[in-house]
Amino acid sequence: MNSNFKCNLRDALWVKQISNFVKELLFPSFCLGCKQEGTFLCEDCKATLEISEYNYCLCNKNPTRLQFDQNKNGKCYICKDKKLSGLYSALPYKEKVLTRKLIHNFKYEPYIKSLAKVLSKILIEHLVLAKNNTNQIWENSILIPVPLEKRKMKKRDYNQAEELVKELSKVINIPLVTNVLMKTKSTSSQMKLKKEEREKNVKDAFSIKNHEQIQDKKIFLVDDVYTTGSTMEECAKTLKDVGVKSVWGIVIAREE
Repeated sequence: MNSNFKCNLRDALWVKQISNFVKELLFPSFCLGCKQEGTFLCEDCKATLEISEYNYCLCNKNPTRLQFDQNKNGKCYICKDKKLSGLYSALPYKEKVLTRKLIHNFKYEPYIKSLAKVLSKILIEHLVLAKNNTNQIWENSILIPVPLEKRKMKKRDYNQAEELVKELSKVINIPLVTNVLMKTKSTSSQMKLKKEEREKNVKDAFSIKNHEQIQDKKIFLVDDVYTTGSTMEECAKTLKDVGVKSVWGIVIAREE
């Protein structure tokens, strides 16, 4: 390795460490559960989240727990016609106030971007507990964040799904792709809409560019919350319309 490159890399790491130190000094982080200083989620509060060690089908009501040998399908007979192949979700959304607080602060004001590291660790722990972190599962795969429209991107200054993807990619060591699935239609917030309204809201909201990058690949779509599944289902439909065979979802939490 070139000595100048080594020096530049060392200097860059040193600058980053100093920058992080100054940020923490001026804007200290506090656990969103117990207010302990130094982290957004302390180990004691994390232990209360009960990260799932199981996989469930895509049904919105009473989803079926899947046996390990069923994970290659990810669906029960009721949801078998859905475009999404299956879903990995770490936490139930409504069960814990702390779960909702973590995700809310990540998506909305005060827009804590660095929560991506905290939440990605929870996702990784779920993948390990549920036996989803295997070479067979990740073989020939890519990670794609559910895209954010330009208006929301401008307001937030980052796509929370993309930040999760960046952190996941480092750990599970599969590539991320951000220039294929695009959001091309402005939509209303899904938060207060009913299932049918959500489906209509996101219909034809996505498009594909550079589709050659995803040919013959297994796609893992990443987002923060799976509620009715309307957004992920529309993304999966858009991807399958250009020939993708398998599209799975990965989310921090799901509403049941």
